[in-house]
Amino acid sequence: MGEPGRRAVSELLPRLRRQHGVDLVIANGENSAGGSGITPKTAEEIFAAGVDIITSGDHLWDQKEVIGLLQNESRFLRPLNYPQGTPGQGSVVYQANNQAPVAIVNLQGRTFMPDLENPFTFIRAEVERLRQKTNIIFIDLHAEATSEKAALARMLDGQVSAVIGTHTHVQTADEQIFPGGTAFLSDAGFTGPHESIIGREIEPVIKRFLTLQPQRFAVAENGVKLQGAVVEINDHTGKAMNIQRVSEVLAAAKPKQD
Repeated sequence: MGEPGRRAVSELLPRLRRQHGVDLVIANGENSAGGSGITPKTAEEIFAAGVDIITSGDHLWDQKEVIGLLQNESRFLRPLNYPQGTPGQGSVVYQANNQAPVAIVNLQGRTFMPDLENPFTFIRAEVERLRQKTNIIFIDLHAEATSEKAALARMLDGQVSAVIGTHTHVQTADEQIFPGGTAFLSDAGFTGPHESIIGREIEPVIKRFLTLQPQRFAVAENGVKLQGAVVEINDHTGKAMNIQRVSEVLAAAKPKQD
């Protein structure tokens, strides 16, 4: 979420990669540019911090520069269930440092969201296709309703390694591994300023609710955290063995001395 979120990734992610022995980092970056959308410049900053794959969602088109990522960056995903002919890709098979190949899928829900193609029907064929290449399949399900996220994850239990939800900017406490071996978390939370209203300055949002008048929702600055989840997956079976939430506080910058 904006510059504070990018700063948290830059300062905290290298240590977290070492601490957890992480092989692959996936980040939803759709609000990295000023809190709305993503640009090649902000994407490069996120990649440079140690993120391997960037996913997106309903704010995909907020910055016109995104077309450059869609056309030229193989590490950037847009939701799979856009209509045929939409620029970009909805999935990728990524292999890092001689590790096992991992398929990453970006999917968008439809409940209380822009009306894309049905993710439930789209994902069945894609999972079948990807399982010909690897047993490890990770899905970023960008959706509003927890029921939609849980239903899709339950449908795919045993067929994919993990379904992690994004979009609401609120980290949930329902991490679990389903009977078939699929790890699930309704929402990974958000990386950015938590002394806020889902990342925006507080007063303008309250004023909007009070008056219904348009307001400028600037990105907040304080209480910055990095949030997400660490999923441990068996290389051979593709089944999840452990999932844990991550919520790390970025230390506030010390005031300059005279």
